[in-house]
Amino acid sequence: MQYSIHIVSFDVPWPVDYGGMFDIMNTIIEFKKMNVDVYLHCFLYNERGKPKELNKYCKEVFYYQRKSFAQSFSFKTPYIVSSRLNHELIERLNQNSFPVLIQGIHCTGIIPYLRKDKKICVRMHNEEYIYYSELAKQSGNLLKKIYYKWESVLLHQYYKHLNKNISISCLSKIDIPHFEKLGFKNIHYTPILINWQSINSNTDKGCMCFFHGNLSIAENENAAIWLLTSVFSKLKIPFAIAGKNPTNKLLKNAGLCVHTCLIANPTEKELNDLIQKAQVNVLPLFNTNSTGIRLKLLHALFEGKHCLVSRTMVEGSELMPLCHIADRKKDFEQKISHLYQTPFTEKEKELRKEVLLKIYNNEKNAKQLLDCLV
Repeated sequence: MQYSIHIVSFDVPWPVDYGGMFDIMNTIIEFKKMNVDVYLHCFLYNERGKPKELNKYCKEVFYYQRKSFAQSFSFKTPYIVSSRLNHELIERLNQNSFPVLIQGIHCTGIIPYLRKDKKICVRMHNEEYIYYSELAKQSGNLLKKIYYKWESVLLHQYYKHLNKNISISCLSKIDIPHFEKLGFKNIHYTPILINWQSINSNTDKGCMCFFHGNLSIAENENAAIWLLTSVFSKLKIPFAIAGKNPTNKLLKNAGLCVHTCLIANPTEKELNDLIQKAQVNVLPLFNTNSTGIRLKLLHALFEGKHCLVSRTMVEGSELMPLCHIADRKKDFEQKISHLYQTPFTEKEKELRKEVLLKIYNNEKNAKQLLDCLV
């Protein structure tokens, strides 16, 4: 049967160069394979432009300008929501009865204005109020800290007033109990759609330890600096860091460690090579409240060897048996030293195949997502 669906995205989903875009773009690609006509609506944000690549997969693509802070300031509605409340978008969606997949809480401000016969599903990437609360804790900039904290408060209130009968699709099992507590009644779990569909780990001896992430985000920068100053300063093991837009502070700290190198803005191929060559992918997480899914961990599990992570990154998830866990500085030091000398085996690779390929099957998960809409 031929289906037509509107997808509303908080950002332009091409290129797929940060976490939020993985699920959106891979959903569009899988829907195209299923002969679903996708009408994509996205907000111009981060100067990503209007990529022609999207036209290969979508019936039509519509772009909307995100409002400035001054244009959309509200004491009740979070800025990430109010800045995407667009009447042109609402009118376009109301021209037909096609179901609407809203990617993220960001674009849900349109829901009260949509036709009553519209089937709506909101794809919750994480719990944004927790995410913004953690950003406030991590940020060293006072103005940003105030903004993140205020946005977190508004988001928490906003969730409480959102229509509890709409369909919610979580991409992490960890988030389901939180949305249940908030009163949502129609909650589904559909794992995130990702770029990796096969296990490409190899059992060759790795030549370093490795950390990667978007280095312009305070959480990742703080983790990288902590590894440099508190862990690898004590270990004489080669250590590499790679990611987008490292700050001068991080570059300076990396320069002080003689056995460390930092690769700024690696290509996708370069990043894959680094993950595969690392004997240990080290991914600490200092958030006390973990929400959503960490794409960098999935990337390391699909492409790399040993993965050493903080408990908060995997606790309660299917990924825990695939990872080595460390909670304290001493634990990281000891386990890095041990794993650097420990071969990654075919048995471990087979376990990843057994677990990951069952969960993160894009074709199966796209069909499940479609079932929520039709």
